[in-house]
Amino acid sequence: MSLSLSMAAFALAASISPGPVNVVALSAGARHGLRASMRHVSGATVGFTLLLLAIGLGLHGAFLAWPWLASVLRLTGVVYLLYLAWKLWSDDGRLGGASEDTRPGYWSGALMQWLNPKAWLACVAGMGAFVAGGELAVIGRFAAIYFAVCYVSIACWAAAGSSIRHWVDNPTRLRRFNRAMAVLLAGCALYLLAW
Repeated sequence: MSLSLSMAAFALAASISPGPVNVVALSAGARHGLRASMRHVSGATVGFTLLLLAIGLGLHGAFLAWPWLASVLRLTGVVYLLYLAWKLWSDDGRLGGASEDTRPGYWSGALMQWLNPKAWLACVAGMGAFVAGGELAVIGRFAAIYFAVCYVSIACWAAAGSSIRHWVDNPTRLRRFNRAMAVLLAGCALYLLAW
């Protein structure tokens, strides 16, 4: 198997698997539709790719030198995920009045990746597996491949949410769906806290 194909397979396995960013994409697709959710998808993809590049260019060394930074990051991420879970749980379930500020946007998607321990783990593991020598050309190739795979993977979650939008078109069903997504997101946060 070629190096690029191995990189793509790793990126797909890490990007398509359930996690906080994908749960928010699914919920955003169901609540706001695919087009409105693409801002979150784009932000999460760019945020992840920047994190991957930062890890590849040496940020991981800072965490080795100051292990307490990893604990601060994990706790901050857990608090942020619980906040998002609360917003989903407390949503009233009405589709009509969804304002611009209630939609997950570009910056929230990017921030989620930097506060998401799953993203950090994927970056560290991927860079360790494919770019242990720190070659800039290989780091760039891995980041480019990961960008494309990550974008499509998160967009699939948003599209899946959008495809069930007709089912959650009444406030009661949408409220139930949002609460199920909130429980999943809180579960991710608590799992990450124990990690």
